[in-house]
Amino acid sequence: MTLGMMATDVENRIDFDAMRNYRLNRARQMMEKYLLGSLLCFDEDNIRYITGTTLAEWTRGKFFRWCVLPREGDPVLYEVGTAAVWKQRLCPWLKPENIRPSLPWHRGANVHEINVETAGAAIAEIKAVLEENKVADMPVGLDLPELYMLDALRDANLQVANGYNAMFDAREIKCPDELKVIELSASLVDGVYAQIVDFIKPGIKENEVVAQIMAWLTERGVDRISGINCVSGPRSNPHPHDYSDRLIRPGDLVFIDIMSHYLGYATCYYRTFAITRATQNQKDIYKKAYDWLQASIDVVRPGITTADIASTWPSAKDMGYQDEKQAFGLAVGHGLGLSHHEKPWISRAYSLKHPQPVVEGMHFALETFCGEGEDGARIESQLIVTKDGHKVITKWPCEELMVLAPR
Repeated sequence: MTLGMMATDVENRIDFDAMRNYRLNRARQMMEKYLLGSLLCFDEDNIRYITGTTLAEWTRGKFFRWCVLPREGDPVLYEVGTAAVWKQRLCPWLKPENIRPSLPWHRGANVHEINVETAGAAIAEIKAVLEENKVADMPVGLDLPELYMLDALRDANLQVANGYNAMFDAREIKCPDELKVIELSASLVDGVYAQIVDFIKPGIKENEVVAQIMAWLTERGVDRISGINCVSGPRSNPHPHDYSDRLIRPGDLVFIDIMSHYLGYATCYYRTFAITRATQNQKDIYKKAYDWLQASIDVVRPGITTADIASTWPSAKDMGYQDEKQAFGLAVGHGLGLSHHEKPWISRAYSLKHPQPVVEGMHFALETFCGEGEDGARIESQLIVTKDGHKVITKWPCEELMVLAPR
């Protein structure tokens, strides 16, 4: 990575206009692939992908803002109240008249009659956009369904189709400018690991570690934190996928996953540490997790499939679990973009039977886990698929189990 973190007048760094145009064109291509006349998006990440706009995290999942993209027309953004005025001033890539105030029905958290009227009025405005662009008789690709809105779409005689298929396919292949942002996002997590290894010691609680990570990343400009796992000692096996207020103690293994977003683009980046000392058992399970991860990384290149990656991992029974459902997530891969989980998904649970092609421009994380007794080790790396192979963009060392706060 050669870029600084800020836009500047003296270097060409990230071309945001090119990135927005690429994303919009990808969405249009997938509308054609899935025979959609339009896309109607309520998912914040899909709205950002199509319109290049976002609003604070408090809007996520509330159906407060949405956008509609007719196949041949311009995107129309429905924004919260006076936030629409600011976007008319600050987002010149959208036509000002296409940035309109929304009137949400709060996912039903209002009087029933108000919910029905408000959702109906919103769909009537959307239908008018579709009629203007002559696509009202074609399927509308919807991402997030909600019952008041589904009733309003039915009453408006609009045909609804699965819009997530189109959007996840659009977002699977990243353009060069997206990949630049993705690597910048990963570099911030490199940086926070350098801070946190000096912070973790006996007597510090898991939630204190999480707070330190959140503060450092927020101070450096991340715009969202999807979640942070911090798991220590006997909580580490089996993997609980969360954090608690447990005190970290001498001899513990601690593993951390950092899921943050910079300029929208997500990370998923595990590292495991030993506190004050490491037993031979801890070193052994760590090496297994590392070897499994490295084996899956080594095969990544254009032309393989997700089955080639998944087949490098041990089976659920090899890891001591009854089936792949019970072991799901312990050896897994997943795409990363504006969402923390995107295509491609990689798991022995389904990739061996339903392999998907790996192509240049994909960005995904691979993660492995090994546990024995009260000890569990988790490691994860993020990769970009390049023309000739792959590039690992998560740089904090993981070749050996790192011991912190030795005494």
